[in-house]
This record gives sequence, structure tokens and C-alpha cells, in this order.
Amino acid sequence: MRQGVVLLVPPFVKAHRMVRGAAAAAAAACTVAPAVARAAAASDVSTAPAGPLPLAYVAHAAGPAARPVIVLGWALLALCTFVCVAIAVLLLIALFRRRAQAGGGHGSGLTFVMTGTAISIVLLFGALVYMLRVLGAVASPPRPPALTIVVTAHDWWWSVRYPDDAGGRAFVTANEIHIPVGEPVAIDLKSADVIHAFWVPQLAGKTQTIPGQTNHQWLQADRPGVYRGQCSQYCGAQHAHMAFEVVAEPPDAFRTWLAAQRQPAPAPAAGPQQRGRRVFAARCAGCHTVRGTDA
Repeated sequence: MRQGVVLLVPPFVKAHRMVRGAAAAAAAACTVAPAVARAAAASDVSTAPAGPLPLAYVAHAAGPAARPVIVLGWALLALCTFVCVAIAVLLLIALFRRRAQAGGGHGSGLTFVMTGTAISIVLLFGALVYMLRVLGAVASPPRPPALTIVVTAHDWWWSVRYPDDAGGRAFVTANEIHIPVGEPVAIDLKSADVIHAFWVPQLAGKTQTIPGQTNHQWLQADRPGVYRGQCSQYCGAQHAHMAFEVVAEPPDAFRTWLAAQRQPAPAPAAGPQQRGRRVFAARCAGCHTVRGTDA
């Protein structure tokens, strides 16, 4: 009389089942992570902070070029959290199973290797596809830009050149970019010395400035404010101080500022202004320039 039948399941069959389950879980994580990210990044535009607040860009985007990047960041954070938690749970399971089976035989571990490989492939491929979609979404502005400016990186400051047009001559500012609210602005990025990186976290992602090459970026602010920018590529001793500001103002105010900048600089009046001009010409003109002087 047969007392029992023992069914032996080949290891590759068990591995196949575990891989299918793991792949389904990983695919679900790739699907859910962007939705969670969009919910986390969603906020009322009118109440989001507009200014150089530390890490304000983590939760608030101020323009269409930054919004997909922030959602991508939250999606990757959710995905990494899922992976870390899953690995921690598997380690605990392996630890307690090993204690319960002390003295027993040891398997080859092929099942876990195949499962981990399948999960990694699914997660990394999903992240790659999502990242490529984000890159496509922010590659170009939704409509022709209102103007094009040239930003040149130096050790360790930024020059901003506004082109001449029917309204007046070209002019250059330093470490301050003015743009009209609600309008895309194209930026041609150059470097005068080494590699830098142009980054306004609340308005757009990073773009490198490379000597001998012109790269392109665009900004658009949905509301007025002052947005901090920073060089995010280490470029020397004063890299941390290579910051700038983007001032977004209503179109009428922007046109007024633009017209004022195109006017010739007035000569300084007598008194402290004249003395300041002499001090600047004697000690500062070697490195700096001020419109209306010989520097």
C-alpha cells in the first residue's frame, strides 16, 4: 500500500513562478510610482513659494519645464523606496529561514538570482522609458520663445546678453536674468573657461555649459517671483558662490525694465557718486565693468 506520494518540483519551475510574480510586482511598482509622484508634486501654483528658498524645488515647480522633472524625481524616490523596503524584507526572511533550517542542506540560490535579475530588468527598463518621456516633454518650449538671450559662464559669475532689436541696442547684465511671466524664453548657453552647469531648479533642469560649444535651454515662469539659480558642476575654488537670480515679472514691467536697460547710463552727479566712480576706475576696473565708464 502506498503511504504517500512526494511530488518533486524542479528548481527551474519554482524559479519561473517566482520570476513571474516578481515581474508582475515590479511592473505594478513602475506603474504606481509615477502616479504617486504626480500626487506628491501636485500643489496649488498660487500658494507655492516663489523665491530662493532652500529645497523649495522639491515640492513646487514654477514653470512647465520644471514640472515633469520634479515628478520624475518623486517617481524615482518612490521606486527606490520600494526597492529598499523589498530588499530589507527579503534579507529578514532569509535570516529567519536560515535560523529555522540550521543544520539542513543549502540550496544553490539560483531561484533568488533569477528573481532579482528579473526585477532589476523590469524596474530599470521602466525607469528608462519614463526618463526618455520626460526628456521629450522638456526638450523644446510649447510655443515660439518671446526672446533669446545669451548666458555665458565665467569663473565664477554669469554674463547675460540681451540682443538688440527694434526697441534698442543690446546690453549685458551680470548674475541676474529678467524674463516675462507666462512667456517661454530661449537661452543660448556658453562657457568662457571651463565646464559649468546652468540650473534653475524651480524653472528647469540642468544644462552644461562647455567651452567652444553652444547648448540650449528654455525657461518659463508661471508666476512673478525671484528664482535662485546655481552652477551645479564643480568648477573651482569659488564654485559654491557661482549663483544667479531669475527675476520673473509681468510683461509690462519686463518691457519697462528692458527699455530702461537699453538707455545710456547717466553720468554720476557730483559728490559721493563721483568719488565712487574714481575708486571703481582705480581699483575695480581690472576685473569688473560698469556701463557708462571706461571699464
